[in-house]
Amino acid sequence: MKLSDFDFDLPEELIATRPANPRTSARLLHAESGSIVDRNVFDLPQILRPGDRLILNNTKVIPARLFGHRLRETPEGQVSAKVEITLLEPQADGSWKALAKPLRKLREGEVVTFSDDLSATVTAKEEGELRLTFNLAGDDFDAALAEVGAMPLPPYIAAKRAADARDKTDYQTVFARHSGAVAAPTASLHFDRALLETLADMGVTFTEVTLHVGAGTFLPVKVDDVTKHKMHAEWGQVTAEAADQINQTRAEGGRVIPVGTTALRLIESAAEPSGPMKPWQGETDIFIRPGYQFRVTDGLMTNFHLPKSTLMMLVSALMGVDEVKEIYAHAIADGYRFFSYGDSSLLIPAN
Repeated sequence: MKLSDFDFDLPEELIATRPANPRTSARLLHAESGSIVDRNVFDLPQILRPGDRLILNNTKVIPARLFGHRLRETPEGQVSAKVEITLLEPQADGSWKALAKPLRKLREGEVVTFSDDLSATVTAKEEGELRLTFNLAGDDFDAALAEVGAMPLPPYIAAKRAADARDKTDYQTVFARHSGAVAAPTASLHFDRALLETLADMGVTFTEVTLHVGAGTFLPVKVDDVTKHKMHAEWGQVTAEAADQINQTRAEGGRVIPVGTTALRLIESAAEPSGPMKPWQGETDIFIRPGYQFRVTDGLMTNFHLPKSTLMMLVSALMGVDEVKEIYAHAIADGYRFFSYGDSSLLIPAN
């Protein structure tokens, strides 16, 4: 299985830099039973069935991009230099893993100041990353971060424009609860409260799980033999209540449909090989590629993914490599918008 098997040419103009407005007006490619139908997200009540269960990732994106400065004494006096920090993940001791620009010029023990209230000390440098200890914790830290931080937009958007105030709403799901992600579960961005209520009224049920999406989701695959690729790890949790809900839906013959690849990867990590769900908490580095036998997933709602990415491999595992090539060719020819702020798809594989 070669990396080139998951490549395709994407016109630059199809990369979305802003989401559809309203959220539910995004286009939805519905692929099921060998057919492809062009719909919109607001058509989901006409597509889904009573008894279907949507799995929602309730992680909350933190404004993880920070712009500050550090001061250093020199023979000529005190010199200030700009520093850009991107938080990656919190550590058990309260510190944070982070990326920095410029990394090589920062020294252990130096303080980076972001505002009158928020600063951080460099406590370690390792393998291209920093460890930072902030001067605030808990709610005080969250409030200061919300004040000065910017949303960590994906690289393909950040290269085109800077994050702004709109992104603090646009790049967050309406059901975000638990802070910790540095990237959004983007398929979920298409839902608003009204659509969720309409689906609930028709008998669609919902289960919330938590997977804190990390910056590793954007890392490229660097090996030609994809079986040798090592996935990044992300922290997630499936509660006992969530596991029971999924098991009940499967027992009653309903379909389990994750909204987004993060929710799918998490429930597949938590499922027993024979299928039953169990409560689960920890880090998952599950790598789903063609040949994988799905345990609990009956379908997937997901945006359109980067060429040669692990997420292209995941949807190919679900639908088949050839069918995914047809789906993506159709999406490109019909002008669907791609990636995090782009349009979506509902993929239902043959039984």
